[in-house]
Amino acid sequence: MTGFPYPEEWVSRVKDDTSRALVEEGRAVLTASGSILRRGITTGATAAAATKAAVLSFEDKVSEVDLLLPCGIRVAVPVSGEEGQGRAVKDPGDYPEDRTAGLIFRADAVLEGNGITIRAGEGIGRFTRDTPRYEKGEPAISPPARECILTAIHEALSETGYTGVSVTLSVIGGIEAGADTLNPKVGVEGGISLLGTTGFVEPWDDHLGSAMEDRIRGADRVVITTGRIGLRISRLLFPDHEVVLAGSRIGQALGAVKGKAVLCGLPGLILKFLVLDILEGTGFQTVEEYMATEEGVLRMQTILREQRSPNLRIVVVDRNGGIIGDSQ
Repeated sequence: MTGFPYPEEWVSRVKDDTSRALVEEGRAVLTASGSILRRGITTGATAAAATKAAVLSFEDKVSEVDLLLPCGIRVAVPVSGEEGQGRAVKDPGDYPEDRTAGLIFRADAVLEGNGITIRAGEGIGRFTRDTPRYEKGEPAISPPARECILTAIHEALSETGYTGVSVTLSVIGGIEAGADTLNPKVGVEGGISLLGTTGFVEPWDDHLGSAMEDRIRGADRVVITTGRIGLRISRLLFPDHEVVLAGSRIGQALGAVKGKAVLCGLPGLILKFLVLDILEGTGFQTVEEYMATEEGVLRMQTILREQRSPNLRIVVVDRNGGIIGDSQ
């Protein structure tokens, strides 16, 4: 195959496509300051894009795929596909601390029989021990990521008319990147995990700074939250409070609190802030998946009981706005 590495104009598209129209498409967020920040694409969605390119490329060369994300939004993802091989570059959006940014996801497809077979190749981590959710040796691919990949393949087969395909996924540089993540702590070795509950990587941290702390210091009653969904829900739950978006900088935000505060949001960032290794030994790769189990809920309740403080109330919510944990 030719055309690798990607030409400069391809890379430029990924880095600089920040037009306001992306907000309407769901590809970007508009911050309170008026700036527009691009959402990135998760590892699972990037793998799905490479896979769809690989299948479509049996018909013709492919430079872009229309991808349905787990959240239900369709996005156009730049790819390169030719003769059964597809590649996609992991786009972090405007999130500055994405360890997987720039990694090349490769999909090698072979047309065969009926049905779909997905294999994990080099650069995709595997579990080193049996867990409640994954067996030893099983690739670290979360259910939403796998479903996104399968959807992409089904669409490609429908478009081309083929009836079956076997796809091997690999990530160039995935072994090194995986070692720098929390994967070793949750029993995953040999590469990165394919994850993504929504398909998007939120870019919140890039626009946070001293303004966040100033707002907290100036508020009589303040709610600190972690993301866009938490922001919306917090405003509904605490209409008489100043709601401040902190992203993953929870510690920095709490350090600016002068009196009492509420920490409110989805379980992921909040519980990882409270207990960094909360997923260790559980077999789960995301807190959201863990919270879907009775074991996870009980662990959350224990953590919140241990975190009771007269000055800090911790409220954990689900995506529909329901309160699933409260330290009060």
